[in-house]
Amino acid sequence: MTPTGPCNAPDVVDVVALGESMVTFLPSRPGRLADVPSFERGIGGAESNVACVLAAAGHSARWVSAVGADGFGDHLVEEIGSYGVDVASVRRDPARPTGIYFRTAGDRATDAHEVAYYRAGSAASAMSAGTVDLTAARAARVLHLSGITAALSGSCLDLLWQLTEPGPRRPLVSFDINYRPGLWSDPDGPRVLLDLARRADLVFVGSDEALDAWGLHGASAVRDALPEPALVVVKMGPGGAVALDKDPGDAEDADGTATLVRAPRVDVVAAVGAGDAFAAGFLSATLRALPVRDRLRHGHLMAAAALTVPGDLATPPAREHADRLAALDDAAWGRLRLGPGWTEETQRAAEEVRTP
Repeated sequence: MTPTGPCNAPDVVDVVALGESMVTFLPSRPGRLADVPSFERGIGGAESNVACVLAAAGHSARWVSAVGADGFGDHLVEEIGSYGVDVASVRRDPARPTGIYFRTAGDRATDAHEVAYYRAGSAASAMSAGTVDLTAARAARVLHLSGITAALSGSCLDLLWQLTEPGPRRPLVSFDINYRPGLWSDPDGPRVLLDLARRADLVFVGSDEALDAWGLHGASAVRDALPEPALVVVKMGPGGAVALDKDPGDAEDADGTATLVRAPRVDVVAAVGAGDAFAAGFLSATLRALPVRDRLRHGHLMAAAALTVPGDLATPPAREHADRLAALDDAAWGRLRLGPGWTEETQRAAEEVRTP
């Protein structure tokens, strides 16, 4: 599966990512939100994270969204744009604010941290087919969407229905389930996500999400529930990820149906942003028409970059460095261990890191 599309048009980019980004307030010290005296400002948003990682990795990327006509909106547009992402299609809404959220720090690696969202009524939640530049959204080899947008409002959901409508000039649609139960006021949210995913070409879903949302155990059950997408990628945390091809004749393992790649060992600093980084790595390799095994490996490498820094976004490894690691034989890949700073290592250090 390689993206195609109207790539001769001058405004076509490699990837368009559409969705809400918020200003993130990171605590100055560990502790409960009630006890933290001050916070540092950052950015957070699943789709914009993907766009930033891809732009930093050398791809052309566009972020399509809406922010308030306020200082927080200024910060988001400027910060995301600083990664090289095209932000010209971000709408400024004078009537609605930019979403923000706060989170704790001490036990983020265990996913037990507190998060307080202030996004209800945000500018992004009011996105619709009438306010978004649909031409800019579709002018891509890949259009990346997520289930978070579908949960924000009825108009956002309608927008996703329109963007995933089949058509001759539709880009390859990448859809990350990103199931967030707390965002869904509609009890049919899981069914909505399943229906949207079935309209995509490439689907990313965690095995835990598939269980929580749909009660599905195992990658084969997920593939059976999603027969339409050309490729379904099921992420299993440290157990790795498996890509299940629609056409068994295109698969690369002995069974002809699935490609499994274990994740390398990682010295985790913070377990945030890894899923977005994985999607970005997989999409980067997809844009380069690499084999499915290498797409999964690039996904794992980008995830490892995010896992070894405190925030959502990390400097990706140089393409040559990532390509060398992705090309390792199975035994060397299995010995790989990545820690803080690995993305900046020289080739000599890269050779050392794979020594048992």
